[in-house]
Amino acid sequence: MTTSSSDFLTELSSRGLLHQVSHEEALRAHLSSGVRRAYVGFDPTADSLTIGNFIAIKLLMHWQRAGHQPVVVMGGGTGLIGDPSGKSAERQLNTKETVEHNVSRQRKIFERMLDFSGPRGALLQNNLDWLGQISFIEALRDIGKHFSVNAMIQRDAVRDRLQNREQGISYTEFSYILLQAYDFLHLRRTLDVTLQLGGSDQWGNIVSGTDLIRRLLPDGQNESFAVTAPLVTRADGGKFGKTESGAIWLSPERTSPYAFYQFWLNTDDNDLIRYLRLFTFLSPSEIAELTAAHEKDPGSRVAHRALARHMTELVHGITERATAEAAAQALFSGDVRELSEQTLREVFAAVPTSQIDKQQLTSEGLVLVDVLAQTSLCKSKREAREFLQSGSVSLNGRKVGLDDKLLPSDLLYGSLVAIRRGKKNWHLLRFE
Repeated sequence: MTTSSSDFLTELSSRGLLHQVSHEEALRAHLSSGVRRAYVGFDPTADSLTIGNFIAIKLLMHWQRAGHQPVVVMGGGTGLIGDPSGKSAERQLNTKETVEHNVSRQRKIFERMLDFSGPRGALLQNNLDWLGQISFIEALRDIGKHFSVNAMIQRDAVRDRLQNREQGISYTEFSYILLQAYDFLHLRRTLDVTLQLGGSDQWGNIVSGTDLIRRLLPDGQNESFAVTAPLVTRADGGKFGKTESGAIWLSPERTSPYAFYQFWLNTDDNDLIRYLRLFTFLSPSEIAELTAAHEKDPGSRVAHRALARHMTELVHGITERATAEAAAQALFSGDVRELSEQTLREVFAAVPTSQIDKQQLTSEGLVLVDVLAQTSLCKSKREAREFLQSGSVSLNGRKVGLDDKLLPSDLLYGSLVAIRRGKKNWHLLRFE
């Protein structure tokens, strides 16, 4: 779905993605009068981004779908300093080599979700290219002169740290706002970028950039705007994107497509419809249909699957989405024999696992009561017998009983056996 240029703000607003706008009426006129460029900055503090960064990327995707040109700014320079926003203590400074590595790895994420081809293709810039050319004297004279310390210490990120006597804030992080403002100025001068997008925690930094542009560029060349999206939280007040196993990443090397799919599939009912609006590109009518289906029969999880399917395809592509869906279906049915070895290991990465010496598995097989009693699925041999007699146990999707044995032919990929008791209790055996 592509929206018209003038509908960019309306689209964001309808999805709950519009939080703050500077000079909204002027911005709407600006957007309706031609193709414009907007940017979002990303600091490479890790070799991937998390789903906490996804909304910022989605703003650029909406921007491109509205017919404008997105600019991704990688913080090769600012990443050497660190943004104090949302941090209660000083960041650990990364080496230049680490930042360069992270920049190169994050680039792949943007290439999957933005179109870099054609006259309106996305542009990718590294702010080290210009920040690295500024001398300390130039920074103080040409940038710092235009910032009031009185105003800077009123920023939430700075004020909170100043009030914490144990942590405080270094001059390094205190100066971060100057660097981000200069980014906007540089992009306005060199690429005619007139809008910066970001999360609501970046509002102060962004409007500092618009103010610097207004001060240093001549009338007629100093028009610039700011737009932010709200920070996403869960309905229970918890932090979005955090699970018991850690953050959910946008790179498959850090969070597998299957785990990514499962994250969205397990969305709380209280967050479900809001997440469909915020994160997907589904149309209002499609979301309305899913809402009605969910309200009619929440147990069918139709809307949950639509959210998981859409997000996994959006971030990882059609093939990985299909694989994740097949894995989820296999886990539900219990028949995991057709899964690839990599997917099998991903699917069972979070379930209890135990290791058995492969030499113990002879052609005669192993007594299932003995095997089951060594897993997390039962507490004793007596309980193992009861489960086997009741027909509630399966090996790789094959129902087994008290007289069955675990045979060498049961090993998947020569080393793995997935045992299920009931519908949801799994244990993975590794024969090595």
